[in-house]
Order: sequence, then structure tokens, then C-alpha cells
Amino acid sequence: MDIRELRYFAAVYRERNLTAAAKRCFISQPSISAAITNLEAELGTTLFIRHKKGMAPTESAALFHGIARRIIDEADAARNLFRKPATKQALTLGLLRTLDQARTIALLKPLTGNADLALRLVGANEKADARIVAKTMISAAEHFIPLWSERYVAALPPSHPLTLKETLRTTDFAGVPMIDRCHCEQQEFFKRAAPPRKPVAIAESEEWAMALVAAGVGVAIVPEGVARGNPDVAMRAIDVDVTRHVGLAYPSSRPPSDALKAFIASLPRQPSGRRVGSKAKMARRA
Repeated sequence: MDIRELRYFAAVYRERNLTAAAKRCFISQPSISAAITNLEAELGTTLFIRHKKGMAPTESAALFHGIARRIIDEADAARNLFRKPATKQALTLGLLRTLDQARTIALLKPLTGNADLALRLVGANEKADARIVAKTMISAAEHFIPLWSERYVAALPPSHPLTLKETLRTTDFAGVPMIDRCHCEQQEFFKRAAPPRKPVAIAESEEWAMALVAAGVGVAIVPEGVARGNPDVAMRAIDVDVTRHVGLAYPSSRPPSDALKAFIASLPRQPSGRRVGSKAKMARRA
């Protein structure tokens, strides 16, 4: 067992796909497949179940991943311990404030792990080398690389009466205490599409909105990834199908810097958000 095999394992665990993992590690697919096979033989357990759509981690893989990740991180820390300071490449990245935690970590991890990069994060509408934003926010002077799509859903307290329904109509929210979100890029649309609202709070962050929902203060309309990442709230589909497409936007008027090129190469192409409930009756693409 060597550090390369651990890196290959971590890549497969993250990507759930040999081809994507091989691309991330800059090696051939047969090489990474052989490394996983060797690792399984050495550990005496099956780490992944191979199927047509990719690689499904086993319980052994989930247990081993934490150990492997710690060894990789410590090896990287040791390598950086005596490195001489070098001129760092600068990258200013604008971030949509309504991104869920899991996707934010996946996006930023490759950047924070690069010791030669000076990363600066700003708001989505501030001056930046590139921006992670919804497609509706880009200008005609920007290239756009799509990363994922997700629907908006209703986040409810687990004991709320509306959880008894699989899909909620806009009329179901009449008179229901609602939690508005400061940075929702679809806020005006939801105000127009729904009956008179009864806002009881305005949340300045997604975490605060989810905390208020979990506490039973009210119901919030949020991107699916935000609701799914919180075990203390219930999630239900709404009959207005509003989908946001999130990606990387950067100026088309000049070639991307080396730092931005490296970031683009590291971007995880994540699957679209799963549909919740029955087929929507109204459609709107954002």
C-alpha cells in the first residue's frame, strides 16, 4: 500500500466513477482500476461494487475513507512543511450565497489544497476572475460551464401538517408562516406565483433559514440541495417547477489565467438534483 493508491481510492470514492477518478488523477482508467484491485486484495475486503453507472462504495470503503483521507492530508502537510515560499498565483472567486454546504466544500477543496494558490472569495456580484452563479445571473460577456441543476422545494418542520402531502400547491401556502431568504435569486418569482404570503422572518443565510424551519418558525422555499443537506427539516416538492442551473462564469473577453484553468480542470461535474414528488404542473427554467 502506498500513498498513490490511497489517492486513487479517495478519487474513486469521491467521483463514484473510474473514468472521472482517472481524469482527476491524470492516469489511465486501467491503472486506477488495478490500484483499487490491489488495495482490496491487501486489505482483504471489497471497497466498491462495480455496476454499469459507476462504483458504489461499500461499508468497508466508508470506514477506510476517513483513515485514507487522514494519511493523505498528513503526507501533504509533511511535504509542505519545508517548502520555500514561492510566488503564488492569485484567483478571486465570486460565490453565490445560496450554495449548499456539501457542494461548496467540493468546489473549494481543490483550491484550498493548492499551496501555490492565493485564493480570495467575494460575493457573486463583486469583481472576480470567475463566479459560481446561477445561469440567470451571467452576462453576455461571460462563458458559462454548467455544473449542476436543482429544483426549488419546500422545507418544512418535520411535524408540519403539510408534510402529509407529497407535492404542495401554491394555494397550500395561503396563511402559512413563511421564512423569506435575503439572497434568493428567485424571490420575486415566488412572490408573484404564490397567494398573499405571511412572512414571519427574513433569514440572512441558508443555515439560518434551515434553523428557523427546524425550530418550527415557518416554511421556506429553498434549493433542493440546501434542504436535503439538513436532517432536521422535511422536504416536499412544489407544483411550480423552478429549476436553477449553477455553473462557473468567467469573462469571454480574455483568456483564463493558469490558476483559473487549473480550477476548471478540477471542477466536479455533479449530478442534477433528484426530482421530488410527482411531475410538476407548471414549468419555469432559471
